[in-house]
Amino acid sequence: MKTAIVVPDTPRQNHLLAALPEADYARLLPDLEPLPMPLGWALYESGDQMTHLYFPTTSIVSLLYVMEGGESAEIAITGNEGLIGISLFMGGESTPSRAVVQSAGSGYRLKAGILKKEFARGGALQFLALRFTQALITQMAQTAVCNRHHALDQQLCRWLLLSLDRLSCNELTMTQELIANMLGVRREGVTEAAHKLQADGLIRYSRGRITVLNRPELERRVCECYAVVKKENDRLLPYQLPG
Repeated sequence: MKTAIVVPDTPRQNHLLAALPEADYARLLPDLEPLPMPLGWALYESGDQMTHLYFPTTSIVSLLYVMEGGESAEIAITGNEGLIGISLFMGGESTPSRAVVQSAGSGYRLKAGILKKEFARGGALQFLALRFTQALITQMAQTAVCNRHHALDQQLCRWLLLSLDRLSCNELTMTQELIANMLGVRREGVTEAAHKLQADGLIRYSRGRITVLNRPELERRVCECYAVVKKENDRLLPYQLPG
């Protein structure tokens, strides 16, 4: 079982920033602002004018679509493999989604103006950000398919595995109510699915903490959607710069 390792937080813990050539990284470093990212903090709300691009290092951020009545459903998650705020470089200044920290940690942010100047160079940051965006679009599409066609316990397995892939340990701090909001389902459904996984020895759930005890079995039970997303991430996100 993996255990958490405490190390000094640096921008290079974000895989996208770590893949930048030294000159590009050194140019951005003075403008990368470190910040804590507590559980439940909203980086931006639906329709907000975006002012920063965010690079998680030890945190995980959930992208949620919020309905007029207040209901929400998760469309993707992002951690140390990528960034938050693709609208800033995809032709828009706002988005109908909401970004909320689902696993507390740290990250860095970059002002929109600095990002746009860097993007205008057409260099490594532009290439890497667009490559990440392609992987994110795949995750969004597969999440829609999963929510429509697969059982709730399979969705929960997918969500747990995607979260674990972005953490340095096997434990998540997350209430069942928050998981239900992420998946867009009733809390009772999440409770039943979590109890089933716990009874079978795959997880331990207590006071808002979920510990994965048997990841291989979790991977066996999950639907095909996790493998589709992971395969695309593995293909795109080693971040091989063009030679």
